[in-house]
Amino acid sequence: MIIEVSGDILNTKAQAIAHGIAPGDHFNQGLALSLREMWPSLAKDFRHYCKQSHPKSGQAWVWMGSNGKKIINLMTQEAAKTEDSRPGPASVSNLHHALKELRKVIEAEKLTSVALPKIATGVGGLEWKDVKDVIYKDLADLNAKIYLYTEYKKGETAKES
Repeated sequence: MIIEVSGDILNTKAQAIAHGIAPGDHFNQGLALSLREMWPSLAKDFRHYCKQSHPKSGQAWVWMGSNGKKIINLMTQEAAKTEDSRPGPASVSNLHHALKELRKVIEAEKLTSVALPKIATGVGGLEWKDVKDVIYKDLADLNAKIYLYTEYKKGETAKES
C-alpha cells in the first residue's frame, strides 16, 4: 500500500528508509549526504561493501543502524567511471530492478513500513512522472506501508498512518 506524504523523510517512523545511490557512491549529495551525516558509519560500511562485492546498478544493499533503523540503498544510478568522477545518471531500468530488490527485502524481512523519497529524481536526473509510475507498478500491491515522500518539508514530521 502506497501512502503519499509530505515532510522530512529523516523524521519517519517507518522501519526503513530506502533511497537511490550509485554503486561506489560517496554519499556526498542529496538524501545520501543527510543519511551519512546522521549515520557516518553507513557510508564507511558501504564503501567497504563495494570494495568486497562490486555491486551493479539495479541491486540493493541493506544497512542497519544501532537504533534499529534500516537503510535500504537502491542502486538506481550508474557507477562513476573513475574513483574521482561523479556517478552516472539513474535510469528507469535500474530503478525498476532496484525496486524489485526492495520488494524482496520487504518480503524477506517482513517489513511493515518503508519510507521512500522521490527516488532518482534529484541527483539521478529522472522525471518524477516516470518514477512515480514505476513505483506504483512495482510496489502498490505490497502489504507493507510505503510512505512515499512527494513533498520535502525540512524538519516537519509527515502524517504517516
